[in-house]
Amino acid sequence: MAAIELKNLRKSFGGLEVIKGVDLTINKGEFMVFVGPSGCGKSTLLRLISGLEDITSGDMIFDGKRVNALAPAKRGIAMVFQSYALYPHMSVYDNMAFGLTLERGHDKQDIRRRVEKAADMLQIRQYLDRLPKQLSGGQRQRVAIGRAITRDPKVFLFDEPLSNLDAALRVATRLEIAKLHAEMDNVTMVYVTHDQVEAMTLADRICVLRDGLVEQVGTPMELYEQPASLFVAGFIGSPKMNFLTGEKAAAHGCTTLGIRGEHLTISDNGIWEGRVIHTENLGADSYVYLDMGEAEPVVVRIEGASAARSGALMRVSPQQNRIHRFDAQGKPIR
Repeated sequence: MAAIELKNLRKSFGGLEVIKGVDLTINKGEFMVFVGPSGCGKSTLLRLISGLEDITSGDMIFDGKRVNALAPAKRGIAMVFQSYALYPHMSVYDNMAFGLTLERGHDKQDIRRRVEKAADMLQIRQYLDRLPKQLSGGQRQRVAIGRAITRDPKVFLFDEPLSNLDAALRVATRLEIAKLHAEMDNVTMVYVTHDQVEAMTLADRICVLRDGLVEQVGTPMELYEQPASLFVAGFIGSPKMNFLTGEKAAAHGCTTLGIRGEHLTISDNGIWEGRVIHTENLGADSYVYLDMGEAEPVVVRIEGASAARSGALMRVSPQQNRIHRFDAQGKPIR
């Protein structure tokens, strides 16, 4: 496994600076997830780690060694892309073995052992003789992951690997990746996604990026419960945190008051009133959307089904110990 350090890392494309001075340490064996809005630089940062993009300035360090000029093939990495990037004319076995056949020191028996071990881990041994076109999207992505496993890398890099899959396949493949991390605890994994569920369920730590800079790094629950800025509070969590301003925020000594939907209690004596816009009954939970005069609807999350009807008035109160207060600069008031 490898520890990765990014020191004042910068990347420009012509006159456009995309990565603007990132400092980050990814620990050995850690599953680090990069999240952020489109254009924040998360995929570019992953490509800098891989060596597929040149660093404009700063240092990239693997296990104490500066690797800025080191070729991708010599960094001990394996990368999984969202597009699978499988050879359509090759069998699953040959796709998974291809990288090893280009390297010295691997005889046919060693290659077969590695491929079959990876296929067993990902439950795709029965597909080894098939062509990629004969597989589902989820199976193709597992082949791509298996191809990476066979190279026995120090670092796994995932660039939105599940974004092309439907909802059911996404869940199944996410579980495979979680199992892979548990079984390969000696491999450092860096994962880029825009999906909140993937980030929260897979990561040991999450790095939230914004406009080419690190906004906050922490465990999923640290970011969920102790966001370091209004931006992180609004980005982490699905549905996102509710924000209230004006008199409601001023009454609690802040410019913006944040409260998550599950921390709002419906009560006839609630301190805030809103009109029901829409109700989503999801089975185990329901989301009730209220118009409370804010820029966006306030979401109330309740257990079970809700009988709330559009147009009805509803009163709610925040759980006082769950309120997040932010100043005019979007920084938390502790």
